Amino acid sequence: MYFSMSAILLSGCASSTVTQAQEVKAAQFPLELYSQENTFALEEALAESMVPLAGDPKATIFQGPQPSGKVVYTSGGSNDVTVDASNAADGYVMVKYTGDSSDKIKVILTGPSSVKYTYNLSSKGNYETFILSDGSGQYTIGAYKNISGTKYSTLFSKNFKVSLKDEFAPFLRPNQYVNYNEKSQVVTLAASLTKDSKSDLEKVEKIYDYVVKNIAYDKRKAETVQSGYLPVVDEVLKAKTGICFDYAAVMAAMLRSQGIPAKLVTGYTGSIYHAWISTYTEETGWIEGIIFFDGTTWRLMDPTFASSGNSSDAIMKYISDEKNYKEKYLY
Repeated sequence: MYFSMSAILLSGCASSTVTQAQEVKAAQFPLELYSQENTFALEEALAESMVPLAGDPKATIFQGPQPSGKVVYTSGGSNDVTVDASNAADGYVMVKYTGDSSDKIKVILTGPSSVKYTYNLSSKGNYETFILSDGSGQYTIGAYKNISGTKYSTLFSKNFKVSLKDEFAPFLRPNQYVNYNEKSQVVTLAASLTKDSKSDLEKVEKIYDYVVKNIAYDKRKAETVQSGYLPVVDEVLKAKTGICFDYAAVMAAMLRSQGIPAKLVTGYTGSIYHAWISTYTEETGWIEGIIFFDGTTWRLMDPTFASSGNSSDAIMKYISDEKNYKEKYLY
């Protein structure tokens, strides 16, 4: 069995109106799978992915994903795909492929919302982490191998049910898009920046303030970034430049390392494909699309626009209007 898969590119934040073709170029993220006898075509899924969350997060310290081996699904054979779902209750699954290292493998994860998230499995032979951002419910995970051109064969598919320990679990740990570990510089820096903070709200403010003042927007990178690009958060810190995806990944990693739930969100700002974050504190609840705290009011939390716009009155007015932001996918 095989299906045809369109090439999907991840680019930086666009600077002009996005055409249909440019939308496909803008994101490698979500694709929708359609069945036609034994052939499948992969297309961009336009449905929004909204995850309502409530209550307080239980996590307060750094937590890393672990393939504990208690619940494992495998394809078997020479093209072995292994899915470790032991910690699905903590909001993630881990996947590895132990076939030929030159094989191109894609993973498609679908949750209760029916929105399909498509990933490249880039670390051959090692586990990679994918979050269950749809919350509790029924999921399907599949792995697909490139045969030629845009044709992919099905290696593995599995349905499984998820019951999260708490609704914040998917947004408290590293994953393929927000990738860090206990020794990462972003973790050390976040601890240093927030060591004297009296509240999570103050931690969010200090981390946000550092990111927008110390990372410059990289226009050249935005124009040349290739398909399959994933942020390397410590390299972004060292270079002090990045695209919207980099800004969001760095800030999300720093917040999560401090036990503060953070969603890396992709969607549209007007007609521009973009990435930003939303976060949670006990003082505010979820800050959906808020940017900074001026002592009284939170503004839209989009570190890229705030930095590249130098926090001008015009850019602050734009990003504080939630109508200008349309959330689509969560990582």
